[in-house]
Amino acid sequence: MTRLRTRLIAAFLASTLVPLGATVWITTTLLDRSLRYSTTGELDRLSRTLENTAKQFYQRERAALKDDGLTGRVRPTTYPAADTSRWPEPVRSFWESGEPERFGVSGAGGERVDYMRRVDTPNGAPGVDVYSRDLGGVSMEQLSTQLRQTRQLVDSIDTRDLRRGFTLTLLLLLGAAWALSLLPLVLIAHRVSRPIQQLTEALTDFAGGDWSRRLETGQRPGVPPRDEVARAVHAFNDMADQLEESRERLVHLTRMASWQSLARKTAHELKNSLTPIRLTVEEMQARQPPSERAFMDQAVQIVVSEIESLERRVRAFSEFATEPLVRPEELDINAVVSDRVALLRPAHPGVTYRLQLDDDRPRVHASPDLVNGILTNLLQNAAEAAGPGGAVLVQTRGTGERVAVDVHDSGPGLSKEVAATLFEPTITFKKYGMGLGLSIAKKNALLSGGDVTLIPGELGGAAFRVSLPS
Repeated sequence: MTRLRTRLIAAFLASTLVPLGATVWITTTLLDRSLRYSTTGELDRLSRTLENTAKQFYQRERAALKDDGLTGRVRPTTYPAADTSRWPEPVRSFWESGEPERFGVSGAGGERVDYMRRVDTPNGAPGVDVYSRDLGGVSMEQLSTQLRQTRQLVDSIDTRDLRRGFTLTLLLLLGAAWALSLLPLVLIAHRVSRPIQQLTEALTDFAGGDWSRRLETGQRPGVPPRDEVARAVHAFNDMADQLEESRERLVHLTRMASWQSLARKTAHELKNSLTPIRLTVEEMQARQPPSERAFMDQAVQIVVSEIESLERRVRAFSEFATEPLVRPEELDINAVVSDRVALLRPAHPGVTYRLQLDDDRPRVHASPDLVNGILTNLLQNAAEAAGPGGAVLVQTRGTGERVAVDVHDSGPGLSKEVAATLFEPTITFKKYGMGLGLSIAKKNALLSGGDVTLIPGELGGAAFRVSLPS
């Protein structure tokens, strides 16, 4: 049944991989388009535009400051070379560099642009003139810092490859969810396929001749099956029970048919032989002289008695060989049992009969003559086995589609050898027995849709159960 489990898993894969792939494709496409219209590119272009604008603004302000300084529109601050120790750091750095001129920014946040150039002071000593111009509230240092941070952010985003990161994260999450969904399916597939595998193996064994094969349902008795598989297992067990019971009935009836054919032939042959023997003996008795009449009468009486015994057996064989009429009716089994016990009680006054009858008064569907014959035979055998001072227990019980009648006796019980051939027809020379009673009882029970079986006794002796359809 591995194929069934594999097919279930394959069906899950086929039904989930296509939607999963479509989901990944749609999501990544939307993500790619979203990233295309994200602010990253706009931010990069804006930062470059602002950078160019800031450069142009700074260059224009530098040019204007230089022009104003050279034309005298802006008065400089002169720093003579004789006092360089008191110069500001930017001025001293420019002086030491040897450059003819330099531009720089000053102020707390670079709000001013400075133009520094080497000059000769009025007294002929060298120095530095510094021209300054206010940028109108524009902080060049702050603007440079923000532009630098923006560029770093853009470079960082480009380095991280957001599309790839989002795609890998999406695939990881969807893959984890899919794997978590696959695990319960594997467990469910195993739980579904295992009972079906056991059912297939049981059917194979049953078809191979193992009629005793049954399956464990795993449920308490009386609890209905919880699902289709459990119902299939329950149905298999019921089918196996019915087939095994039908097979046993068929085997027994087939054997009975063979025994009946033999009994019919035997009865015919015995009857053909016994009649001339009896007539000849009676003729011999009639022709004897009076002096020998006494001896002859005794001898003839013995022979005739044995012939009558054989004739009774011939009639029993004839009865065994015939098929009784089956005319089923609805019967109150408690009433039938009480009637049979009342009929046999006077013939066995030393036997104690105990009745445990079902209070629900179960009813059976069977032929009255056959049921009476079955119960009479079993009760008669139980009373003879119990003997004077013994006891016979009769129980009735309805069990769904069947009604059971159990007959127990306190006799010596049955050996394994006797129990093995208990329902086979035999010949006995007991005074009142023919050896065919149990065979006839079982045959009549089978013809009624029931059976007669041997069960453990509750009184120490033998016990039989008659099951009949309700």
